[in-house]
Amino acid sequence: MNLFHGHKAIAAPATVPVWDIDPYDPDVLTDPGRYFAGLREKGPFVYLSRYKMLACGRYDVTREVFSDHTRFVSSRGVGLSDFALEEPWRPPSIVLEVDPPQHNITRRVLMRALSPKAVADMKAAFQADAAALVDRLIGMDQIDGVADLAEAFPTSVFPKAVGIKMPDSRKLIDYGAMVFNALGPDNDLRRSIMARAPDIVPWINAQCERQNLTADGVGAAIYAESEAGHITDEQAGMLVRSLLSAGVDTTVSGLGNALFCLASNPDQYAQLAANPALALATFEEVLRVTSPVQAFCRTAGMDTEVAGIKIEEGTKILCVLGAANLDPDHWPDADKFDISRKTAGHLALGAGVHACVGQNIARAEGRAVLEALAHRVARIELIGDPVWKPNNAIHALALLPLRLVAKP
Repeated sequence: MNLFHGHKAIAAPATVPVWDIDPYDPDVLTDPGRYFAGLREKGPFVYLSRYKMLACGRYDVTREVFSDHTRFVSSRGVGLSDFALEEPWRPPSIVLEVDPPQHNITRRVLMRALSPKAVADMKAAFQADAAALVDRLIGMDQIDGVADLAEAFPTSVFPKAVGIKMPDSRKLIDYGAMVFNALGPDNDLRRSIMARAPDIVPWINAQCERQNLTADGVGAAIYAESEAGHITDEQAGMLVRSLLSAGVDTTVSGLGNALFCLASNPDQYAQLAANPALALATFEEVLRVTSPVQAFCRTAGMDTEVAGIKIEEGTKILCVLGAANLDPDHWPDADKFDISRKTAGHLALGAGVHACVGQNIARAEGRAVLEALAHRVARIELIGDPVWKPNNAIHALALLPLRLVAKP
């Protein structure tokens, strides 16, 4: 079989426009607005000639492909590589890259470990840590919203919640960058971060071992499931690894994007500062507008049809969540950041059986930080040019010069 970037090379289906754009070009990754609009304008699907695959960005079509696990599978990889045809660089995630019925077993394990009670028990610690962090940053002439807040908070509270005894913030962030860049092609972004794998991956794997976890964290709760016979010890370690793969970089991106949105829309921040109860709604709107995870792939597991387009088995489809979440046919004034918007149905945290299993923790972290800001900060001032960091799947900032002005 003719493989192209690790997947089956398909021909353009009839009536589907051919588009010679590179969605992995750093300029597109850092400023994707025109790409998103063009993708939606061209139809329900486009054929990406550089990658010999399909892409979708309209809300209804993207949601259908992204959430229908019977026709469009995740077990063949959520990046460009088709795991049925090419060996992945790491063992596939037994949550993100597996389909029912196997997916049901591991998801239930994680849902028990991340129960509403478990997350509720974390909230007080999140709130205290967020308040202390914001108090340290208020009044400084300048902070970097990325390093000083968006990275500092999740890399402190999340490893503690998991039970990592000796966290290393840099390795956790770099591992997330590695996982998400690996979803794209073998470009400079992927090669650059993968060169660090020999240093990062063994450290990550070691942190996921039972003896390196505290007795009171989510990791210990996962290993308790192996003791009960629901999963093996090896699977328990892989589930802890999955939490570290997806639970840091995405929240870092979401918090950085939240600071950018609020600094760029002072009227919206004024509403939040006047009513801290809007913190969760604000975070949801940030997720919709900025989609920290810009795109995931699905693979057609059978010959099928969507929106009148025939799709052959083995077709890789790039589901561009960032474009779908800004679809004006679904969201009125879609490009407007509006914290009073009803955001139910956004795709930033997935959909269907593969909806983000850690979404309640991400929401609790986002809410804690935004509440801490709302209670203490009168204005978030942008005092320099933001710098966006290209990544093959994540939309994140590299630098965000800010000043936090205290409430009187």
